[in-house]
Amino acid sequence: MLFRSSAICSILLSSLWACAQSVPDAKAGFERIRVGGYYSYFDTGYSGYRMTGPSAFIDWSSSALWHFGAEAEGRWLIGNAPNNFSQYTYLAGPRYRFPIGRRVQPYAKFLMGAGEVNFPYHLAHGGYFAIAVGGGAELAMRRRWRLRVDYEYQIWPDAVGIPGIPSPALKPNGVSAGISYRVF
Repeated sequence: MLFRSSAICSILLSSLWACAQSVPDAKAGFERIRVGGYYSYFDTGYSGYRMTGPSAFIDWSSSALWHFGAEAEGRWLIGNAPNNFSQYTYLAGPRYRFPIGRRVQPYAKFLMGAGEVNFPYHLAHGGYFAIAVGGGAELAMRRRWRLRVDYEYQIWPDAVGIPGIPSPALKPNGVSAGISYRVF
């Protein structure tokens, strides 16, 4: 009789113990999504053109994955466009944050995707595979707002044989500055 009573009490109380453990586990896997935009200044890698333009990004991170996350971005280089030249990139990939404090968060990223070029005088349009490595830092301004600076070096390995490109691949690179907002 004592064994049965102990067993029934253990089963009934086990749900309380499980509930007590579920709260920290839920907080450990909390996910964050940040959206933002910045303005970019890039050397396009084509005929010495240096251009500016807007960019937008979305970041996803989870504390369950330690400091790893993912980033997707779009960049539209249309400012200072000589002869109707423009360059667009749409990239996504993993990102790693280096925690050095609550206010400043440096990061590194590796992105892949598509790059598009509209050549001068509307002579041609090209779409190419693009790889990018980069990094930067975010500075906390308010609870949900951050200031962001970023450097990115891209390689477009398929962009070969294009007149005006001194190397066998297009290699745009540049800096960006803007803000981000934590949605969740």
